[in-house]
Amino acid sequence: MRFSKMHGAGNDFVVLDLRHGAPAPTPALCAQIADRHFGVGCDQILTIEPARSAASVASYRIWNADGSPSGQCGNGARCIAAWLVRDGSAPAAGDFSIESPAGLHPVARAAEGGFVIDMGVPRFEPPEIPLAGLGRARDEYTLDVDGRPLRFGAVSIGNPHAVLEVEDVDAADVAGIGALLQRSAAFPESCNVGFAQVLAPDRIRLRVYERGAGETLACGSGACAAAAVLARRGRVNTIAGVAVELPGGQLHVRQSPDSGTIFMGGPAAFVFEGEWP
Repeated sequence: MRFSKMHGAGNDFVVLDLRHGAPAPTPALCAQIADRHFGVGCDQILTIEPARSAASVASYRIWNADGSPSGQCGNGARCIAAWLVRDGSAPAAGDFSIESPAGLHPVARAAEGGFVIDMGVPRFEPPEIPLAGLGRARDEYTLDVDGRPLRFGAVSIGNPHAVLEVEDVDAADVAGIGALLQRSAAFPESCNVGFAQVLAPDRIRLRVYERGAGETLACGSGACAAAAVLARRGRVNTIAGVAVELPGGQLHVRQSPDSGTIFMGGPAAFVFEGEWP
């Protein structure tokens, strides 16, 4: 089984081409591949599959390190785009579209290199996240988790996110609070948990504790979620654009003033090619 090891700002992936009938990896195989000591090592496995519509060049699915499926992965989308261009399945110049489990994503070239992904319109209504038991959509929710009051915003970027604004991301209890929120009944499908520090209206720092993977060096959908939640509170200006500094690198998020669509740009890099025995 041939694979490519790739990363987007340190968020790393094993990419498998399943377009010719190979089966999807089982949870056990995902865990073996993702293991950083006994496998290849990655945050997620990405499987390239035939296009589901004439509008896209290919579709892809996302498997977390524990084998659970995910609906969206912004850094993974850029890596899929770069893989398809190198493969010749996507045009070497010009725009094209790819499909995640969350839907169709137009892809454009970034002026500074890399790709810009159309991540869709953020969804704040609780049933669409999904978020249970906390009533109508609000800029901020308060939830008592194991006797600990937590204040957070919630949004879907094709997958569920909780976003906590903190004074210092370096001091944030990312693993502790992240695990608490992921286990909470308020998030029936679990969630990715972001910890955001606002530096300026056009810049934030962010750490993300991802469901099925733990803390990662970058999270593309998490960057979009943090920007969207903070923009809803007036803390950042996504129309002008926001630089999101993550442990593995920097992503750029901007939002259409007309449609509300979020666009996310950043790097996509090949690390090595291999064969799984």
